[in-house]
Amino acid sequence: MDTQAFLKQRLICVAVIDQAEDGVPLMEALLSGGLEVIEVTFRTAGAAEAIRRIRQSLPAAHVGAGTLLTADQVKQAIDAGAQFGVSPGLSEGVLKAAHEHRFPLFPGVITPTEVMRALDLGAKQLKFFPAEAAGGVNMLKSLAGPFGHTGVRFVPTGGITAANLPNYLAIPQVAAVGGSWMAERKLVAEKNWSKITSLTAEAMHVIAQAK
Repeated sequence: MDTQAFLKQRLICVAVIDQAEDGVPLMEALLSGGLEVIEVTFRTAGAAEAIRRIRQSLPAAHVGAGTLLTADQVKQAIDAGAQFGVSPGLSEGVLKAAHEHRFPLFPGVITPTEVMRALDLGAKQLKFFPAEAAGGVNMLKSLAGPFGHTGVRFVPTGGITAANLPNYLAIPQVAAVGGSWMAERKLVAEKNWSKITSLTAEAMHVIAQAK
């Protein structure tokens, strides 16, 4: 799958889904707000089933699996129908499993050494995590300097909100931004789909203005 297809909206909703049956209505709420991309984190027992249901019910959605920590989880994500994967850190085993299955994966990096290691392993699309806690926009700009010519692209995630979203989008090496503020775990548990739709629409408006 061409990663550009799901990066073109420049936003990935990072969602923790406790009940698998909440996956489809959550994705419908995001689509109603104008966003087609979701990363379902592998932090709950229902994650794989939620991915499976979204893929079966909503072909317009681009569905990824997040918090992939092991090669086995990469396989579980692929079996569930995930179209891309995201890892909080840089694991050779996880990357190898993804490469073997031609599965687009965004490994997490935070330091120049990790970026260099990722490049050595053939990964150029990287998650910058935890973004805000590690220095935010200024840190990412500093990283982009020495690596700008390598073709590396970042997806900053962690602590990003509608307020600081434009600052990240202004960095040329940022392909997209990962965020959970439009679909926080509490909102999903409460099934507050209308609130999720309005927050998503607001985020998409911010992105349109940033362009």
